[in-house]
Amino acid sequence: MTARRRAPRGAPGSRAELAWRDPAQVASLWKQAASTDPRLLHHTVRGDWWETLSRLGIVLIVSREYEHLLFAIAAPPEGPSITYWPLPHPSGIALDVKRNILYVASTRSPNQLYEFAPAAGLIARRDRHIRPIDGRPLLPARARFLPGCLYLHDLAMIGTILHGCSVGQNAIVRLRDAEPVRPVWWPRCVEVRRRPELRRNHIQLNSIAAGRNLRASYFTASSDRISTRRPGHPNYPVDRRGVLFSGATREPVAFGLTRPHSARFHAGQVWLDDSGYGDVGFVEEGRFQAVARMPGWTRGLAFHGEVAFVGTSRVLPRFRRYAPGLERSSSVCGVHAVDTRSGRILGSLLWPGGNQIFAVEPVSRRFTTGFPFRVGRAASATKIRDLFYAFSWETDR
Repeated sequence: MTARRRAPRGAPGSRAELAWRDPAQVASLWKQAASTDPRLLHHTVRGDWWETLSRLGIVLIVSREYEHLLFAIAAPPEGPSITYWPLPHPSGIALDVKRNILYVASTRSPNQLYEFAPAAGLIARRDRHIRPIDGRPLLPARARFLPGCLYLHDLAMIGTILHGCSVGQNAIVRLRDAEPVRPVWWPRCVEVRRRPELRRNHIQLNSIAAGRNLRASYFTASSDRISTRRPGHPNYPVDRRGVLFSGATREPVAFGLTRPHSARFHAGQVWLDDSGYGDVGFVEEGRFQAVARMPGWTRGLAFHGEVAFVGTSRVLPRFRRYAPGLERSSSVCGVHAVDTRSGRILGSLLWPGGNQIFAVEPVSRRFTTGFPFRVGRAASATKIRDLFYAFSWETDR
């Protein structure tokens, strides 16, 4: 039997053998996950940000798509906490409260649909000493690969089933396990000879106000018509061309919006971000009523009681035509707690080195304590290795 020769130190084979050892790389299937630029994590706080989170008892999940980061922000009794997970281009977020799963869309080609679940403990081992787990960290339990042409944006639980905006198909798709992804709703305006035009993005259909079913839901888009000029074209018209569609009629019920996004139900009304003017508000009798003007491109909207959490983004130079109502120099990347009754900003968390927020989703502190990687006070490398080596779920997944 011939002995196997060891590759010389520094040889390509030895370098390859040492690669893919970092848990963040392995779980994200992304090499750069091991080297997050610390400038992207630096933050500042204004107003009663931590006090508001503490009072509400929530963890705020935020996706920053162009910086490839997911954040979990909380203010438990032991003090403020910001944790993160590197993920390529995260966009829509949705929580399945019955299954204890947090869904996140990773919008690259191919698209990926990640399922995160809280680790509940560690598997007993005799091959190494395992230190106790800290809290209930979110870990990826599963990832599903989907065609890049779906161009998944917003995610929402409609009834008990996950749905997503397939921007590339001008349609809403159902994302049920063990079932092909297929369009289940589209606005009437994308039909040609009574058949939907699903072969390219025409209207930037990009958010879901989820009702009990599709008919009870509402959807935003940048336009209500097919034309030769499409989203992404330099001359695509956006100012006051956006609409809110009714799931029941498949027709617009509100006009005059500019790149609207993040439609959500709150207190019986449909709220949304009128992104191109930096506004957040609700639709009443077919008209958008602004409640607050925010310091940036509004995208990301969620509610907990009478507090709205609103994301704002910087206006990138190549997207400046999408924001006719914004001053680029004063736009900030951050999340803001807004009193829905007065429109007053209670507090804000800002990322000076950040650019784009996509989604904001509040979850209970009982569900999770955040992600494994911590901003500021880093967890020890040994604890991270132990967590990924021996994590266990609350139930058999």
